[in-house]
Amino acid sequence: MRTAVTGNAAVVQSRVVNLAGLVQGIVLVTFPAASTIFTSSRYYGLSSSQYGDMFLPQVVTAIAAALLGAELSRRITMKRVYLLGLTASLTAMVLLIVSVFVRTDQAAAYPLLLVATAFLGTGFGLTVPALNSYASAFHPAAVDSAVLVLNALLGLGTVLAPVFVAIFVGLGIWWCLPLLSAVLLAGLLLISIRLPLQAGGAGAKRGRQPVPRRFWLYATFILLYGVCETMNGNWSQLEMTRQLGASAAQASIALAAFWGMVTVGRVGFAAIDRWLSPRLVYRLLPVVLIAAFLLTGQLSRGDAALGIAVFALAGLGCSALLPLTISFGETELTAMSAAVAGGIIACYQVGYGIAAFGVGPLAAAGLSLSAVFRGTAIVAAVLAGLSLLVVPRRRTAGGSEDGDRVDRRAGAVGQAQGRDDAQK
Repeated sequence: MRTAVTGNAAVVQSRVVNLAGLVQGIVLVTFPAASTIFTSSRYYGLSSSQYGDMFLPQVVTAIAAALLGAELSRRITMKRVYLLGLTASLTAMVLLIVSVFVRTDQAAAYPLLLVATAFLGTGFGLTVPALNSYASAFHPAAVDSAVLVLNALLGLGTVLAPVFVAIFVGLGIWWCLPLLSAVLLAGLLLISIRLPLQAGGAGAKRGRQPVPRRFWLYATFILLYGVCETMNGNWSQLEMTRQLGASAAQASIALAAFWGMVTVGRVGFAAIDRWLSPRLVYRLLPVVLIAAFLLTGQLSRGDAALGIAVFALAGLGCSALLPLTISFGETELTAMSAAVAGGIIACYQVGYGIAAFGVGPLAAAGLSLSAVFRGTAIVAAVLAGLSLLVVPRRRTAGGSEDGDRVDRRAGAVGQAQGRDDAQK
């Protein structure tokens, strides 16, 4: 019935979805936030290549889960897909905690870490597309803002992870981060099980639809974005400690600054979308990324404070690109609206994988991280060009782009009404 997703029930479900985004953000960055732990001879003693390869299972399973998520939602409901994702993430945290007890034995610890990242990828690939679909369904009149807010909270979680690591490392109990994540996931599971969480749309009932050509433009854009984000999210700490001579605490601050500005940007752009069009934001942010990568490549030993500021700038450049790609895609690609979020997340994970385990071999071959960051400016430049094609300028009869946003939101309302009709 319609009342199942309206009124107080809708408010509660929306808040739980946003809370899940926050928790998923903490979980997602648990491994990168502990990069100095994994590569320290006092703990796991992994090489740069081993650290990078550790994310390969995560990428593979995240892509598979994201691509299968829409089909699974049709078969077993989106709520069950979401709950499976939370369970997989919880399993990843438990395995990471178990690895602490054998951390000095790589033969035992490294396989555990690989299995843990595989479960983490599964959880991310199932949960995040579902959360974005829920955000769109629960706020049909403000899709862009709702998706931005959800991803801002996910970004806030990614900020908290390195902060928690810095605190826990200082106390000599870094393993409290995966323990905290496990507790949060378990609590979220208990809350979510009791909610209806119905957001099945008409597109989810029609079976498989052909993939529009425009989707591949979105896919290429978000793949390159994944490379840019992961360069900062996974390698900033090692860049800070190895190239800039920063302390572990400064490296954690740099990572927190990156994810912090990702969050601030998403919240800020959602708040001012009446004055600054999401389309304009989408075109400007890749330019900010170009500047950030070029600046990172110019930093040298002793520039730790500047490094923190530059990684914060990179966070601003990344901030709104992923959520806006999802909201634009779900609005435009109506023929596959039920699968857009999963497809975009899958392509994002491909880019994540390229940067996560592609940098290790480059470093092993003698290329400095600073040089890799400079090279990534080229990727950001291609991203800037693609942003003009992904969101082309379309004007109303009055010559205003704002009418475009109104039309998009009106379309979102129509889609939501179709969802309600299909659920009756």
